[in-house]
Amino acid sequence: MAESESGADKSEEPTSKRLEESRKKGQIARSRELNTVVVTMAGIGGLLVYGADFGQTLLELMRGNFALSRDVLLDDRSMALYLLASGKMALEAMMPLLVILLIAAILGPIALGGWLFSPEAMAPKASRMNPASGLKRMFSTHALVELLKALAKFTVILLVALAVLSADQDDLLAIANQPLEAAIIHSAELVGWSMLWMACGLILIAAVDVPFQLWDHKQKLMMTKQEVRDEYKDSEGKPEVKSRIRQMQREMAERRMMAAIPTADVVITNPTHFAVALKYDPAKGTAPVLLAKGGDFMALKIREIAQQHKVMVLESPGLARAVYFSTELDQEIPAGLYLAVAQVLAYVYQLKQFRSGKGKRPGPLPDLPIPPDLRRDE
Repeated sequence: MAESESGADKSEEPTSKRLEESRKKGQIARSRELNTVVVTMAGIGGLLVYGADFGQTLLELMRGNFALSRDVLLDDRSMALYLLASGKMALEAMMPLLVILLIAAILGPIALGGWLFSPEAMAPKASRMNPASGLKRMFSTHALVELLKALAKFTVILLVALAVLSADQDDLLAIANQPLEAAIIHSAELVGWSMLWMACGLILIAAVDVPFQLWDHKQKLMMTKQEVRDEYKDSEGKPEVKSRIRQMQREMAERRMMAAIPTADVVITNPTHFAVALKYDPAKGTAPVLLAKGGDFMALKIREIAQQHKVMVLESPGLARAVYFSTELDQEIPAGLYLAVAQVLAYVYQLKQFRSGKGKRPGPLPDLPIPPDLRRDE
């Protein structure tokens, strides 16, 4: 089990945040052996497919450049033209292979870990120029593993090469007895197949290296229990800070709520435990909106502010509890309370008309229809 610098066991799986930060730093699982295999196999495949064309192009270049007239040899401009023509011919012949190698060089690194562009990983680091850090890397476990892989690659490729040379010995000797054109084509084929067999030896190294790199990368990202707790605190916020933020949010909401009470049409009370302030805007044609609500001490403050600003205060315990528990601030009341609240607003209107001397005194507030699913009994 891995240990941190403090000696604590890294027994926890890396979190998503740790993995994301690792990618930003360019720290992802990579296998140079896999990259080598991909590029090598692509090059060999291109050589096997286009080897005959390469051989034919080489023959044409040799015929064209080794059979020059005296006038051409003595003309500097002709030599330059021959050089350009030969370079163009060679480039055209090699272009398919170069394109294949370019694609393989791109696909090889992203085959493990995916595509990644990290400016942070490209930035120069002073620690890499520190001789002490360099010596530490040279004699680290990672360096030992790389040395063992290099020795294994050398051994495997050497054994495969010896086996291939031994198997192709007769063909190699037969090349000396073949015409030039056939010898060149035959040589290209032998080189291609020999490299293919040697690349198969590299596949064995890559098959071991890829799982090791994945395991090693995961081990480097493993976390201690304390690191997980610290990350959670950093991500979610410390409990005391979150508590303070929630308290400030409640205080701000209460200040906005208290400032909205003077604009309410009516405050309905329990009479002592709950109080809710409602406002209805006929111009908008929407349902009444809850401006403020509170219980106990907050209910008392709502009633006091309403009385100071001459907002009508009515007692209706059932409706006050129903609105309090079913509606959030600045939200419309539920449809089930439309009729009850409409009766309250109508009563408030009649009472205001009476106080202004324009109507009769209304009777007591009637029992209000509250649906069973919205009723909240004490």
